[in-house]
Formats: sequence, C-alpha cells, structure tokens
Amino acid sequence: MAKKQSEVSEFSVEDRLKALYNLQRIDSEIDRIRTIRGELPLEVQDLEDEIAGLETRLQNVTDEVNTFEDAIVQRKNMIADSKSFIAKYEEQQKDVRNNREFDSLNKEIEFQNLEIQLCEKKISEFKANIEAKSEVLASSKNNLENRKADLLAKQGELAGIIAETEKEEASLLKESLAAEKVIESRLLVAYKRIRTGAINGLAVVKIERDSCGGCFNMIPPQRQLDISLRKKVIVCEHCGRILVDNEIENVAVEA
Repeated sequence: MAKKQSEVSEFSVEDRLKALYNLQRIDSEIDRIRTIRGELPLEVQDLEDEIAGLETRLQNVTDEVNTFEDAIVQRKNMIADSKSFIAKYEEQQKDVRNNREFDSLNKEIEFQNLEIQLCEKKISEFKANIEAKSEVLASSKNNLENRKADLLAKQGELAGIIAETEKEEASLLKESLAAEKVIESRLLVAYKRIRTGAINGLAVVKIERDSCGGCFNMIPPQRQLDISLRKKVIVCEHCGRILVDNEIENVAVEA
C-alpha cells in the first residue's frame, strides 16, 4: 500500500535527510552483497573453463604418449622380424650354389641391418619425445589438481556466501522499505533516479574535506553551513547528489 502524504509530512526535513542517508547506507550494503555474489560465479566459471582446457590438453598429451609407445612396440616388432630374416638368410648362405646367390642374400642381410638401425633410431626419438611429454604431463597434472582444489574452495565459498547473503539481503531489503516510509514520493523518486545514474550507486553523500563525497568538487562554506542546519534538502551543484553533513549519523529519526 502506498504511503499517505499526511503520514510523510509528519517527519521533519532532518528526519528525511537521516532516512535518506540510512537508505543509502542500506542500499550500498545490498549493492556490495550483490557485487560479491556477482563476481564469484564468474570466478567459478573461469576456473571450470580453465580445468576443462587443462583436461583436454592432458588428454591430448596422453594420446601422443600412447601413440609414441605404440610406435616403439611396432618398431621393436620390425626389429624382431628383421633379425629373423637375417638368421634365415644366413642359413641360406650355407647352401648357395654360386657367388651371385651369396651376394643376393648378403644384400638382403645388409638391408635388414639398415632396417634395424633405422628402427633403433626411431625408437630413440620416440623415447625422447615420451620423456619430454612426460614432463608436460607431470606439470599439467599438478596444475590440474591445483585448479581443481581452487575450484572446490571457490564453490564452497560461493555456496556459503549465497546462503549467508540471501538472508542478509532479505533483512536489508526490509530495512530499505522501512527507511523509504519516511521519505516523500517525490524525494524517493529523485533518490532512485540519482542512484541509477551514478556509477557507484551513491545518491546521498557526506561532505569530505570541504568537497562533495560523490564528485569531489569543492562546496562553499555558506553552503556547507546550510547543509549542516538540515532545514532543506540540498544537492551538489556539480553532480546532483544529495548532500548531508558528517553528523547526520547521530540524528535519531522519530517514529
């Protein structure tokens, strides 16, 4: 139900300024909670994406290592075949009938020996690649475990903050509604308009070092005096924010 103008008029300008200041304090706290809650899910998502990338990289490197290991087995089998051929050709050389047959078998033996040397060279290269990839695997696994631990911690933090801040936010929203009851509609609309237009959401600011607490432009002494008297609502000439004095917190709003 909308508040009646007669009910609002019962409050003095000082009461309204105090209510505006309280409303700003409450809304700023709600902003802070929503900001924290807004950042954490992004952090969790970033970690999940990073972990997915690490897992893909880990799988790719693992596949490469498996390919090299399969290639080593294949080359070892080729060496075994070549040795078998050499043994067979050497046996056949014992029964040759002329030099041409002997030379032909000898060339086959030389060819198989070259195949063995080539396979051994390839095996050495594959082993070197496996060793290099194993270092990458160890580093990637360690990094992955660390990221998973970070993700678990962030997920726990997020769950805790959501559980905690939802209750706190609900309580603050009730306080915010209560603070609005002593502010006339026109002033409340202005407050919300200023908040929407401000980057930091500040519509009500104190005087800080003779300057506006929002835009930091200097405020003349006479204007500061008027603000401290709390006889009327005064806005900053530069940014349009509602200005209050530093003692506003000590003002008690009468029900």
